[in-house]
Amino acid sequence: MIRKTRQHLVQNEGLLFEQSSPGKKAYQLPALDVPEVNPEEALAGQTRDGIEGFPEVSEVEAIRHFTRLSTYNYAIDLGMYPLGSCTMKYNPRVNEAVARTEGLAWAHPYAPIEHVQGCLEVIHRLEAYLAEICGMDAVTLQPAAGAHGEWTGIMVIRALLESQGNPRKKILVPDSAHGTNPATAAMCGYEVANIPSNDKGMVDVSALAAAVDGDTAAMMVTNPNTLGVFEEQIHEVARVLHAKGALLYMDGANMNALVGLSRPGDFGVDVMHLNLHKTFSTPHGGGGPGAGPVAVKSHLAPFLPTPRVVLRNGRFELEENLPQSIGKVRAFQGNFGVLVRALAYIMAHGGPGLRKATLDAILNANYIRKHLADHYQIHAEAPSMHECVFSDDKQSPHGIRTGDIAKRLIDYGFHPYTVSFPLIVHGALMIEPTETEGKQEIDLFIDAMKSIAQEVVDDPQLIKSAPHRTRTPKVDEVTAARKPVLRWRP
Repeated sequence: MIRKTRQHLVQNEGLLFEQSSPGKKAYQLPALDVPEVNPEEALAGQTRDGIEGFPEVSEVEAIRHFTRLSTYNYAIDLGMYPLGSCTMKYNPRVNEAVARTEGLAWAHPYAPIEHVQGCLEVIHRLEAYLAEICGMDAVTLQPAAGAHGEWTGIMVIRALLESQGNPRKKILVPDSAHGTNPATAAMCGYEVANIPSNDKGMVDVSALAAAVDGDTAAMMVTNPNTLGVFEEQIHEVARVLHAKGALLYMDGANMNALVGLSRPGDFGVDVMHLNLHKTFSTPHGGGGPGAGPVAVKSHLAPFLPTPRVVLRNGRFELEENLPQSIGKVRAFQGNFGVLVRALAYIMAHGGPGLRKATLDAILNANYIRKHLADHYQIHAEAPSMHECVFSDDKQSPHGIRTGDIAKRLIDYGFHPYTVSFPLIVHGALMIEPTETEGKQEIDLFIDAMKSIAQEVVDDPQLIKSAPHRTRTPKVDEVTAARKPVLRWRP
């Protein structure tokens, strides 16, 4: 029985072009109270009579059209996103209100320093908070997103090694790291060497020790990794690298599982990036906006991008005189609206609040893991952090794969989990409930997943042909990807 949703009125909705009739208008203006002027004379032929093919509809038709279309969408205001790796959580509306403060929202990047002291204080204070949260010594907010932050962090490492006379040749990347890590290393001019995981889903330290040599510049580790597992031997990983003069880079995309509990700088990380649009409240998805600050230990601070925001005699300034800096990585100081939201989020929570948010994320993931462990195959026996990763091993003998289960989940009123990722798990189901979900919604999700597991046994064809309760039936994804229809033609 589906408890979260029920069948509702499905209204067929055509395009505005198809509803158009000549002469209809969605506005009504009063008569002119000034002499009418011939626009052809006033604008010397710069106007046109109309736009060919432009839809003409009434106001009520336009309103109903877009309202009906809006009901086609799933949104965080309707229910949870069990979508691992992206932290699709609810973001407090107060952060949106703060970001729309007139003096912040309309600040111009070329405004004189005297006119943007408040904006520079936002940047300076946020850098300090992030440094404390991460256990690092300095932070730059310039990078525009996570992958950009990765690139910036590795270029900072390269600059340090070049200053020592040898940039070295390779970067080590565990098989449990995020997929952008090897791409970043290659873009920065390094060879990439893979480090396997052990049977606990963690970095194999013995394999690491065998791979590290004088040509190793750094290792890029995601912690917790893409299996949702904390690297329990991270101190030993750092020791092995540092003994050979190599550095430890941490992908901080999963930092929402560590905030207030553990600081990467304390367990040996030299440089890391954060995804403010994951951990610290920003509308996420749809291509942006994002922010990928980079935090470093003191020996890497001189190489951070320029300019740096500094406080001198009670006045904020932009320091340009940084001879060892890698230079600008962006024209201005990151996506400023994202930075404002992140600062508002941190200040509203405070230290205890941030810690509780982390604990809630971990609790929710482990609650789901416990209740679904008998129905879906858990991949790694190590404790889960903020997300848990199952496989479809128990369903595949019935001809049902992870993508089929995800489609059926839509019928139960939920956005699908992450399908077939991480790649090292065959038939992966990655589930990340986030800290903002309450027990009632999570129980509904668990109930749905259990019901689907039973349906796989009782009626696998029901799963293969899902979804059944959506406005659009199951689509041919291969054809849709290879032959997309992107334009309406009359």
